[in-house]
Amino acid sequence: MNEEFLAAKELRKAFNGNVAVDVVSFSIMRKEIFGLLGPNGAGKTTTIRMMATVLPPDGGDVMVDGHSVLRHAGEVRKLIGVCPQELALYPELTALENLVFFGQMAGLGGKQAKEAAGENLLLVGLQDRAKDAVAKFSGGMKRRVNLAISLMSRPALLFLDEPTVGIDPQSRNHIFETVQRLRGEGMTVLYTTHYMEEADRLCDRLAIMDHGQLIAVGTPRELKAQIGQPEKVTLEEVFLSLTGRRLRD
Repeated sequence: MNEEFLAAKELRKAFNGNVAVDVVSFSIMRKEIFGLLGPNGAGKTTTIRMMATVLPPDGGDVMVDGHSVLRHAGEVRKLIGVCPQELALYPELTALENLVFFGQMAGLGGKQAKEAAGENLLLVGLQDRAKDAVAKFSGGMKRRVNLAISLMSRPALLFLDEPTVGIDPQSRNHIFETVQRLRGEGMTVLYTTHYMEEADRLCDRLAIMDHGQLIAVGTPRELKAQIGQPEKVTLEEVFLSLTGRRLRD
């Protein structure tokens, strides 16, 4: 992991005079699982939306495999996939129909979309439920369909925004294994979560944001070493030490 794949450079964004992202810079290496952590309102989602070309920055830029989100947004979109925290599914359609629909929306032909849908349902462990309506699925199964949709174009860079919220341990573990497998196949992953044990288990490096600013970057071990012996310190203790214990409702 010595080749830079994404570089965020002095990103800034404000809404109605309120600064959401305040001069944030970091890089993600190729084939890295990079965690972006922070309390509610820290600026994570705004940062991701700028990196994903959804939201134009007020200042700064993001380079994805050499392409600027400002000047080459179309090229960047060809490289990325986004799995949002909100479920983006049509419950009355089957799992297969959902994937084919979103695949065609991404530019795949009908046959190509159906083939990719079958491959991705197999990847997330839902090949046996391909023809069942998503409305019948558990929360964990819907999360896995959501992930499968984000993979329809087989992106080089995948944004995963809290993909395990409110699901059972089996589905959470399956998502972990899927993410690790994708990285093993060469994919680069940006992962956000409020579950510190997930970040510790999955991520090669982490960035912690608060109040729109980047306050720490490093491996889980490096961050733990900032406040004690890495073997005895939890990532949650690091997070609370850096961001405080005040509620962020």
